[in-house]
Amino acid sequence: MAVYTDISEVELEALLAAYDAGSLLSYKGIAEGSENSNYLLHTTKAAFILTLYERRVDKADLPFFLGLMEHLAEHGVSCPLPVRRRDGEVISEIAERPAALITFLEGMWLRRPAPQHCRQVGRAIAGLHLAAQGFALSRPNALALDGWRDLWRKAAPRADEVEPGLSEEVEADLATLGRAWPGDLPTGIIHADLFPDNVFFLGGEVSGIIDFYFACNDLLAYDVATCLNAWCFEKDGSYNLTKGTALLAGYQEIRPLEPAEIEALPLLARGSALRFMLTRLYDWLTIPDGALVNKRDPMEYVRRLRFHRQIRSSSEYGIGIT
Repeated sequence: MAVYTDISEVELEALLAAYDAGSLLSYKGIAEGSENSNYLLHTTKAAFILTLYERRVDKADLPFFLGLMEHLAEHGVSCPLPVRRRDGEVISEIAERPAALITFLEGMWLRRPAPQHCRQVGRAIAGLHLAAQGFALSRPNALALDGWRDLWRKAAPRADEVEPGLSEEVEADLATLGRAWPGDLPTGIIHADLFPDNVFFLGGEVSGIIDFYFACNDLLAYDVATCLNAWCFEKDGSYNLTKGTALLAGYQEIRPLEPAEIEALPLLARGSALRFMLTRLYDWLTIPDGALVNKRDPMEYVRRLRFHRQIRSSSEYGIGIT
């Protein structure tokens, strides 16, 4: 979450008039994240999140994202729900941006997740994969290989400003992944961005999953690889095998990975690391001054890329370890 677009109390009151959501009491911008503008609203009826869609979100994708949240909730996944206006629509407009009012989900995200939390995350993402089956809409992954190449074309001229030699390194990764990326693994709807700040906990248990604005149809095991990158590395850049073992075991309790998926994990984790490095790199170089946004260091994911290049077997991630 983040804030790129400033909104006024008058604009908010006009927007809320279209909903049966109460009258505005207070609001504040949410700085965490890097994609959309987000505000926490308190009204006379409840708390809500107001999301203004910008940057990488295409308005045409909103029915997929918002419909998916409704579908998942109907199938047992705890997640926020879009609030429908009095006319039945879920998409509004404010400050010349498409917007949606979303229910507030109780809980907090963990700054220092432990192995038991990683196991729960593994179970949660497997449950999401199964619950998403049967959802009527589909959306290709805009940040798959072609999307990586497009981001790289925009960032490449200045990449060596971040670290000398980075340009040559990324070119080699793109070439390798382009040649070897698997196309015959199980697919379905994935979250594609399940970082710790998108999973809420209450009393040590997962209370819900948020932020579905990268959700798409892609390889299910790629989502698992993204979770390994997001949950199982420490601040010093080291991979925590205990956390990886727990996350993978939790996933397999709900949806066992096929042998081909297990074999592909090192390549998928490398691709996932490249994807997040590239979006961070692009934002690092282009994010507007003055926006209430946390810029994230692309070098964190460069180091993860270098780790994944050295992996020779998925067992090094903790798969199959008890």
